Amino acid sequence: MSKTTNIMLVGVGGQGTLLASRILGNAVIRRGYDVKVSEVHGMSQRGGSVVTYVKYGERVYSPIIDQGEADIILAFEMLEAYRALPWLKKGGKMIVNDQQINPMPVITGAMQYPEGICEKLEAAVDLTAIDALALAREAGNIKAVNVVLIGVMAKNTAIPYEEWVETIRETVPAKFLEVNLKAFEIGYRL
Repeated sequence: MSKTTNIMLVGVGGQGTLLASRILGNAVIRRGYDVKVSEVHGMSQRGGSVVTYVKYGERVYSPIIDQGEADIILAFEMLEAYRALPWLKKGGKMIVNDQQINPMPVITGAMQYPEGICEKLEAAVDLTAIDALALAREAGNIKAVNVVLIGVMAKNTAIPYEEWVETIRETVPAKFLEVNLKAFEIGYRL
């Protein structure tokens, strides 16, 4: 059985998880891997949870990542990272944007946002927590959080920097290309 790499992207609607998964998928296709991508999301248009599985290897038969199988979890928001924790395999890596986006039960006052999420994650896993929102702002657009996170993750792959840049050039619309290249560079250089 050939080894597959399992990457789970989690966030909320509007954070760009789907573009990030396209960039990731296109980057590994360029390397000649078989790739499967599956999007699992709730009410993503209204800020609901969004989960995308990206699996690649010599031969991939299913796009689904089961609990305990994710090599990397790329989390666009802290609570979504915490929810995804059971999917990370032992020895896996979690990259988290330390941003808090309140879900509807918190907004309505029915629940409170959990405190100390990053501290709990850090105690449990190999965690890289960053303020991707501030870094995206530095790149020129707060919507580039997704590509900042891709940049951080890219450093943990065998794919050369230049191939990531070329993939972003091919995947991101021209009017957003400059800011996304800058966001990727900032994340990669962290």
